Amino acid sequence: MNTQNYQTASILLVEDDDVDAKGIERALRKLKIANPLIRARDGIEALELLEDKVVEKPYIILLDLNMPRMNGIEFLEYVRKRSSLSTSVIFVLTTSKSDEDKYLAYKQHIAGYIVKENLDTGFDALTQLLDHYWRIVELPLK
Repeated sequence: MNTQNYQTASILLVEDDDVDAKGIERALRKLKIANPLIRARDGIEALELLEDKVVEKPYIILLDLNMPRMNGIEFLEYVRKRSSLSTSVIFVLTTSKSDEDKYLAYKQHIAGYIVKENLDTGFDALTQLLDHYWRIVELPLK
């Protein structure tokens, strides 16, 4: 595929688990995906990075739900209320299979809900999904 037909998207990984974060980093390297990866350990740190414009647009957010200080659902609610962040493309990446968590996340207009347990080949499938996604989908620049 011609890589000049799309703009590289930054990835904001909001994940408190070091093992999962390293797994995602390894999967990106393995597939030779060189998109900028910025990690926040909870929702509050992620908001600071976004509001301070540390994460360059366009970007995709990979969001865990179960985190300290500000969990993923609280983060989603905050982001959707802020006009400067409301168009953020967010995929939930979590261990939660709870129907209530799925409902609350989709109510905040997420792009997808991915249960870590369903990634039986590790994070390779996730990184392939993201690679295809930002090549095809137009992401907001504002």
